[in-house]
Amino acid sequence: MDRVAIDLGFIQIYWYSIFILLGILVAAILIYKECKKQGLKSEEFTDLLFNTVVFGIIGARIYYVLFNFSYYWNNKIEILEIWHGGLAIHGGLLFGALYVLHFCKKHKLNKLKLMDMIVVGVIIGQAIGRWGNFFNGEAYGPLTTYAALKQNLIPEFIIKGMKILGQYYEPTFYYESLWNINGFIILLLARSRKKIKIGQITGIYFLWYSIGRMYIESLRADSLMLKNFKVAQIVSGILIIVGLILIIKPIIKKEDKLYNNKSTTRTSDYEEDMIS
Repeated sequence: MDRVAIDLGFIQIYWYSIFILLGILVAAILIYKECKKQGLKSEEFTDLLFNTVVFGIIGARIYYVLFNFSYYWNNKIEILEIWHGGLAIHGGLLFGALYVLHFCKKHKLNKLKLMDMIVVGVIIGQAIGRWGNFFNGEAYGPLTTYAALKQNLIPEFIIKGMKILGQYYEPTFYYESLWNINGFIILLLARSRKKIKIGQITGIYFLWYSIGRMYIESLRADSLMLKNFKVAQIVSGILIIVGLILIIKPIIKKEDKLYNNKSTTRTSDYEEDMIS
């Protein structure tokens, strides 16, 4: 599998970078349409998009480097070489969310509602970005056989790409991409419901993505580790709990703030204090 998409001699463009950028682009378009529908100004969206992407990429790299600290301590220059791979989605989500919280405070926006607007684009962006792992020969599972992959209806070109150093591996990147595509459809359906409440879309995202990631991570052979534990499974477990809280809390408290009510996008000073 050739990792380089375009070789201009003085510069090489990797498939990994192309799919990451494509995922960001698709997510940005979807998020922009929803933000515009919900009353966010174009200049506010530009600020939101640029800085969230920058913080997200930096966070994704820092997260990955920290859990591979011994390697990067001896290969410091490679910390900057993100085109070779090594962006951890949980780090990106964390740093991106921190900027979103700052942005909401600055512009007096409802934090959970803005997250609801964002996560639908994020999950399809993740589905697209996973294909960068395919071309990089990473995010794969245990050893398997050609026959087993064929029996599981894995497309032929993916099977060929999963032949690494003469052996076949489970394409966990593919399983996660499919899982996220299904999650995208579910989030779109949830968002279309008139009675969906603020925060519940984000809760569904956390719950759906984390359940899938928890299982898929159990198959992966190249996970980030903390002692004997897979970091992504620990974080996924936490996000499952957070997701359940976000889904159930508005029901128990009988909150009446609906997502599809445009007036709930902005907050008053009093509401901002309550949310904080």
